[in-house]
Amino acid sequence: MRPTPLMRSLLVLPLLLALAGIAAPAQALTPASGGTQPSDPGAVTARRACEPAPPPAAGAPTVALTAPSGAVVNVPAGLRAACLALIRTDLPRLRHPRPDTEPPGYGPRDLQSAYDLPRNGGGDRTVAIVSAFDDRTAESDLAVYRAQFHLPPCTTANGCFRKINQNGGTTPPPTTDAGWVSETSLDLDAVSAVCPDCPDCHILLVEADDNNFLNLFPAVAQAVTQNSKFVSMSWGASEFPAQTGLDSFFNLPGTAFVAGSGDSGYPDILYPAASQYVVAAGGTSLHRDRHLVPLLRRGWSESAWIHGGSGCSRFEPKPPWQHDPGCANRTVADLSAVADEATGIAIYATDPNTGPSWQVAGGTSVSAPLIAGMYAVAGTPGPNDFPNSYPYARPRAFNDIVTGSTGSCGGSYLCTALPGYDGPTGIGTPHGVRGLRR
Repeated sequence: MRPTPLMRSLLVLPLLLALAGIAAPAQALTPASGGTQPSDPGAVTARRACEPAPPPAAGAPTVALTAPSGAVVNVPAGLRAACLALIRTDLPRLRHPRPDTEPPGYGPRDLQSAYDLPRNGGGDRTVAIVSAFDDRTAESDLAVYRAQFHLPPCTTANGCFRKINQNGGTTPPPTTDAGWVSETSLDLDAVSAVCPDCPDCHILLVEADDNNFLNLFPAVAQAVTQNSKFVSMSWGASEFPAQTGLDSFFNLPGTAFVAGSGDSGYPDILYPAASQYVVAAGGTSLHRDRHLVPLLRRGWSESAWIHGGSGCSRFEPKPPWQHDPGCANRTVADLSAVADEATGIAIYATDPNTGPSWQVAGGTSVSAPLIAGMYAVAGTPGPNDFPNSYPYARPRAFNDIVTGSTGSCGGSYLCTALPGYDGPTGIGTPHGVRGLRR
């Protein structure tokens, strides 16, 4: 009997698996293309770029903010956000990679491969990055990053890059902050990595005067005023009762707001990621898969990052597209991407105190701008749509993360990665961008 195509496939499959080493003993993980990614997690140390901001004192005075919709919101005057960047400290400072090498950490090719991203989105879109304080070398640092990885220039001169203050002007904020400089550079580099081509992805940096919510939220509103349909926010504060009033800044159909869920694990979720109108970006650990079998494996593996923010909001109502049974309110996260500093991304930043260097960064500060950039690649959201609903309609367009946890919750999906939706990784990580559009 002549063997059928199916029979031939079954005969060849064991050979392919053997050649790929699937039955072989465990080996060290393949480094990233630039890559010093130690296989021993115990060898990794990192620092927070920004220390968590203390909550305002009880009975603190409030200040009225006016949202783009015209709604007036009373915000505690002392409410401040912390940036969520984690910077590796176990790696030596690197100013100039050797000509035949790339800096440590995952670069654009790695991230495009891991998430199966197209090179461009075929459209003229702007991703806004809302950050705090002034990054005086933002544009020049971005130029170094993009040149290193052979990405097209994104400059003020060619119209790809713009930097404005929270009022829409070009006068920068009066002060700078080393931690927020790292955060801003991280955000610019992450968006560039996943949406590298101009004019497909313009980048708008909106700098708030400082990290007070009274300045950050006008900067968010300014990003919308500038017609950005994709807004990345790698910062947050612990939940507070008045946050639902601030939701009016995000209750704007047709705009994808993305925020990091937090870097302190379950149940410590942050606002604005907790908002029902914001895409809450959780975190994963991302590794190259040593078992490379074409058409059979993704080539990468992910697990929930132990420090990613996840859980049940104390104040936010559940949006209509969430149907998980264990939380009557809003559940965090919606989506996820790499955030583990041990498998972090390469960034280039100029510290105002120590000068420029290549660094490896993690935190949901990474996953937020990555996901915002992926939304931009997917295309402009429908004018009446809330883009954070899209993934729930197409769960098969995502990599379902089924291992890892963000804390102790008795095995509940709120802190444990399980098949289907879970708190640490949401619907999963993008596999292409089909699930990020209508």
